[in-house]
Amino acid sequence: MKRLCAVMLTMQAVVTLLAIPVAISVVHADATTAGVAGGVLAVAGLLIAGLLRYRWAYVAGSVLQILVIATGFVVPVMFFLGVIFGVLWVASIWVARRVEGAQPR
Repeated sequence: MKRLCAVMLTMQAVVTLLAIPVAISVVHADATTAGVAGGVLAVAGLLIAGLLRYRWAYVAGSVLQILVIATGFVVPVMFFLGVIFGVLWVASIWVARRVEGAQPR
């Protein structure tokens, strides 16, 4: 479960970083604000991915999903991408638990 969720959070961090130039050039957001907010969310995703050996990190990952969805108020396409990553987050946890819980034959 840890590996699947870590990959998902890492990919989300990449997408979050790529949203920074979009926020600056398309939405005309303040460059400093967009850079700091996007950078903090991306680094948080990478840190949480590295800390998934702890149960609380999955809760932190869920909170991160909400924060990424909230970036849609600045960059509207992030509503869509945030929901996609939120669904992938839930699916990663669900699939990993089913695979780990399967009895070997």
